[in-house]
Parts: sequence; structure tokens; C-alpha cells
Amino acid sequence: MPDPDFARALRFCLKWEGGYVNNPSDHGGPTNQGVTQKVYDDWRAHNGQPARDVKGITADEVRAIYQQDYWTPACCMRIQARLDIAQFDTAVNMGSRRAILILQEAVGTPADGEFGAGTERACAMCDLGVALHQYCDIREGLYRHFAKAPGQAKFLQGWLRRLNDLRHEVGLPGFESTIRPDFSSAGFMARIPDLPPGAALEDWR
Repeated sequence: MPDPDFARALRFCLKWEGGYVNNPSDHGGPTNQGVTQKVYDDWRAHNGQPARDVKGITADEVRAIYQQDYWTPACCMRIQARLDIAQFDTAVNMGSRRAILILQEAVGTPADGEFGAGTERACAMCDLGVALHQYCDIREGLYRHFAKAPGQAKFLQGWLRRLNDLRHEVGLPGFESTIRPDFSSAGFMARIPDLPPGAALEDWR
């Protein structure tokens, strides 16, 4: 049976991912509907299929990749509604481990990048409105930090438009107006690579 929480989160995310883009300044590389070429290659290899250009990705593959590579690893199904959308969209744009670190900081539990019983309990007991505010503010701070890297400043406006639409989607006051994707610029499609295995936690920002 389809998961309605995942379906809603995916609709929001795909609204901002757009179609195929291969911007040399985007550290994520060639991307189609938010799926990078590397992610697509790894997913097809894992499923015993030959590599092919991400331009040819199907809708079923998109759904499967998002659920298997982002929704589940980021533990979105274990947290409250609305917070799950923020967590999922962040996992897609910034990586699942970084999303868990942001979540942990937002709900006031030690940030170790591992979603265990303590994190699940903190998510269940948190004030949802406060946690969402904290979550989105942490993500905004990261965008502003990453925009200082060479060649990345051009993406900041798109990142912030997407984040403010997320604030609208999860019902934060002050973001009631619709913030439409601006397809005249590919900035909102820029991906931020996840933390590599073994990276020091202080490097997540």
C-alpha cells in the first residue's frame, strides 16, 4: 500500500527538483528530478541493471530511489508529520546523515548522526512548531555557509526560495504566500554532497 506521508513529501520535493540539469558549478553533477547520475548508477547496479544516462530515468525508478535512498535512511517514517517533510527534503538536498544531524540539533538531542532511540524519543516529545523553526533556521545557516565556497553564491537565492516554500508547506507563520519555483534559474537544483563515511562531526556545517 502506498505511504501517503511519503507521497506528500515526494510531491513537495519534486516540485523543486525540476528536470535534467548538468551545471558544472553544481557539486552534485548531472541530475534529473533530483537524482544525480552517481545515485542512479549505484541504484541500477544494486538492482542488477546496466548503467545508463540519468536523462532516461523513469517515474517508478524515481519513487523507488527516493524512498530507498532518502526517506528510509533519514528515518522520516519514525518522526512526526510535517517534520518528516522537512527531514526528507533536507536529506535529498544535503544528504541523509546531515539531515539527521540537523534534526538532532533542532530537537535538542546530542548530534551524533545516528538515529537511535534517544533521537526518536526527542522527536516524539518535542514542541513541533519550535522544532520546525529550529530545523529550518539551521538549514538556512548551512546554505549561507556553503554559498561562501567558490562558485556557489549563485545558488543561494534558489536554495532560500526552496527553504521558504518548505516553511510554507509545514505551516510556519509568516510564510503563508506561495513561493513558486523559478525555472529561469537552475540555482535551486544545486545539490550539497553528504558527509563522507568517517568524516568528523564538526565538518558537517
